Amino acid sequence: MRIIKLDAIDSTNSFLKDMIYNEVVADYTIVVAEHQTHGRGQMGTVWDSDKGKNLMFSVFKDLSIHIVEFPFYISMAISLAIFRALKTLNIPDLRIKWPNDILSADKKICGILIENVIKNKLNSTIIGIGVNVNQTEFKNLPKASSLKNITGIHYDLDEILQAIIKYTMHYSMLLQEEQYEAVKYEYESNLFRKNKPSTFKNTEGELFSGFVKGVTKYGKLQVLLEDDILKKFDLKEVTLLY
Repeated sequence: MRIIKLDAIDSTNSFLKDMIYNEVVADYTIVVAEHQTHGRGQMGTVWDSDKGKNLMFSVFKDLSIHIVEFPFYISMAISLAIFRALKTLNIPDLRIKWPNDILSADKKICGILIENVIKNKLNSTIIGIGVNVNQTEFKNLPKASSLKNITGIHYDLDEILQAIIKYTMHYSMLLQEEQYEAVKYEYESNLFRKNKPSTFKNTEGELFSGFVKGVTKYGKLQVLLEDDILKKFDLKEVTLLY
């Protein structure tokens, strides 16, 4: 495992992508930055962070030795890795908000951006992770929080990094052993709002109600609507409101 630590960079995911195209990158090469000038989240959102207070890193995972037929299993595995690592720190009320945000007490504390590298097949993946650790103020982000805000404890960033990598290796091994159903079951068991009446917003801005039931192997959210209709939604089709 190789860890590259940087003071400031535009994006750790972009840094790793440049490495891939210029050299042979070893499995579990990790790039950590104290500050990202252009950190990115899902759907083109910006990940803003105070310098040196949060954990921002990317992991290169070689997938050439085994085939992951459905890429969303990678997202489920990484979500669970972070979920379990934070569990060891006794962070309360943890949940996974579809597709892969980590919440504590209904507040977002971690985001994940996965960028797959395809060369005829899914060859490797770059996993960008941002954990709000010791930052205490989040201007204009009412649904964001941090580990320190939630517990009052100041955390060592390297310890959290090592815990996340440990569980990333664990869940990667489960995928390598093709234990897909076990990963999916654990992911669904910890889904935010599962089996609870929830509010959703579609692409037209219209609100509707339903119950989160699970996900498909393609990553679509399964929602039970009125009249017992189970409908599947893609990430671009619906937003699960807090």
